[in-house]
Amino acid sequence: MSNSRTDYEIAQAIFTVNRHAKTASDNHYLYALKKEALNKMILQNRAQKIGLHFSKNPQKSQQQSSVLVKCGNYYFHMLPKKDDFEKLEHLGHLDESFRNPASRMNLRSAKEILSELTGLQPVKRDEAVANPAKSYQPREMNRFYSPKKSYFD
Repeated sequence: MSNSRTDYEIAQAIFTVNRHAKTASDNHYLYALKKEALNKMILQNRAQKIGLHFSKNPQKSQQQSSVLVKCGNYYFHMLPKKDDFEKLEHLGHLDESFRNPASRMNLRSAKEILSELTGLQPVKRDEAVANPAKSYQPREMNRFYSPKKSYFD
């Protein structure tokens, strides 16, 4: 049950998932976990929206803002909704010197905690789609190398 987890454990799991999502090749599920977990924590009053920040890496060179959310001892950014611009104070540029506390949670545990909280599960790929015919083709042997003969034959 999601209520058995402390706010600190959930915040640490969100931090771990977010850190891995930044470098993952397929990060859609990880970012969905982060978003849903933060939204659920906000709805349960276990996390608070603090204000708006200018985005560090705006898309299409346009200034964008993101919502700063405090969950446990951690701070996260998420995309704003329309009413966030009316309700939240704009804090300007984010403080680059601030860092979240270090975390020692592995990704598997973090994903389990957040999927337990949100109910989100990774999409299982169909075996036929994941392995069309054969995804691995062995390299051709060098035509000048023959394992049957030795140099001394």
